[in-house]
Amino acid sequence: MNRPSARSSKSRTPSRNATTHAYPRSARLGETLREVLADELVRIDDERLEFVTITRVDVDPEMNRGIVHFDSLSGEDGDDPIIAAFTDHRKRLQSAIGKQVRAKKTPILSFRPDDVIRSAERIEKILRENPSPSREATVNEDNYVQKKIFLDEPGLDDLETDDAVFDSDVDISGEA
Repeated sequence: MNRPSARSSKSRTPSRNATTHAYPRSARLGETLREVLADELVRIDDERLEFVTITRVDVDPEMNRGIVHFDSLSGEDGDDPIIAAFTDHRKRLQSAIGKQVRAKKTPILSFRPDDVIRSAERIEKILRENPSPSREATVNEDNYVQKKIFLDEPGLDDLETDDAVFDSDVDISGEA
């Protein structure tokens, strides 16, 4: 006797309450923590933290530790006092996270200057100090670099610019 196959009670499709996200839980949590910490930073009355911006928070998958990355107008010279101020207010910041974020755990926070922003600033400074070579060379349609000739450059006074020199009927391809 053939019996109909028993179906599992578990559905293979996500339930209505389940949500899918485009990026991982730790990234979403890091962004939420950054917002909570930025709000709390405004409430802290400490002049060492006056011009500090929290750029991102990296949280480990188990949510045990969180690294708070910051930047300030004082640059690298002001990092030590800022880290000391964050350390002094760490418990208050963790308490704010515990109150505002629905999570099983509150990560233990550590504080570091944001090296990504500092590296970008160094690269920008180098690019400003060393102008682009685009004035001297361009890439043509065939991806060959061609040196530009500017008539205002020294030593080019004797260069002939007569239209006859640039005759379009001349075959330069070498084909007969």
